[in-house]
Amino acid sequence: MPYNIKQSGKGLRAKPSNENRAPVWLKTLAYGGLVFLHFPIVVIVINAFLAGDGDKAYFTLRWFHEAFAREDVMLAIALSLKVAAVATLLALVMGTMAAAALYRRNFFGKEAITTMLILPIALPGIITGIALLSAMNILDITPGFWTIIVSHATFCVVMIYNNVVARFRRMPHSLVEASMDLGADGFTTFRHIILPQLATALLAGALLAFALSFDELIVTIFTSGHEITLPIWLLNQLARPRDAAITNVVAMMVMLITALPIIAAYYLTRGTESIAGSSR
Repeated sequence: MPYNIKQSGKGLRAKPSNENRAPVWLKTLAYGGLVFLHFPIVVIVINAFLAGDGDKAYFTLRWFHEAFAREDVMLAIALSLKVAAVATLLALVMGTMAAAALYRRNFFGKEAITTMLILPIALPGIITGIALLSAMNILDITPGFWTIIVSHATFCVVMIYNNVVARFRRMPHSLVEASMDLGADGFTTFRHIILPQLATALLAGALLAFALSFDELIVTIFTSGHEITLPIWLLNQLARPRDAAITNVVAMMVMLITALPIIAAYYLTRGTESIAGSSR
């Protein structure tokens, strides 16, 4: 960064030059984009606490009480939580095993396998949904709870794989070799050496996968059958304007449930670039 050197009574003083500062119009566009993205969220949050009585509006918790009292809302929340939890557990196992198998060894077809792992999240949701539904029809599988889980696990695996393979690549293999040289078997080495190194990456990936699964809509529409997850419930509510206040409450809950794991994942992986025992 260029500096302007100015002399004062206390000697020479360096100030950052204004040449690298963003112009006003660029800052205005940036802040305008942030407002554009977040203004609808602010509107939803305000309307979740807002009620009207004639010409007078006031803040209230009435809509929260009515939302939690509705059986369809609670069933949709419970189903989405169960689907997200099971899909995340399934993705944890598959993503960790895939990362362990692919991170060090080079073999024929490795790039193809890696591409297949990331393809479900790279493709548009409607393509993935149609492909999964076609496969279910060919195999004569009735869409339902477990088909939602399998479909969610296909793209949740990417969250786990990306986090774990990045951690594997930064972890010095000498730690594993030292453990084996000291007589530890594979399970002991995994439990006491590898797993502690992967812990935050696994947890961060799981939180991201849970958030992704909880509010997934497009793929779920094709694979849910008669099951109604929370995003599908919200979609159905668009045709019921009289329930707009309750819909705002549920939408705000979805935002909180999905935002908190993402924020937690960010703080868990922040500052983990250096791994214990690594010389880098």
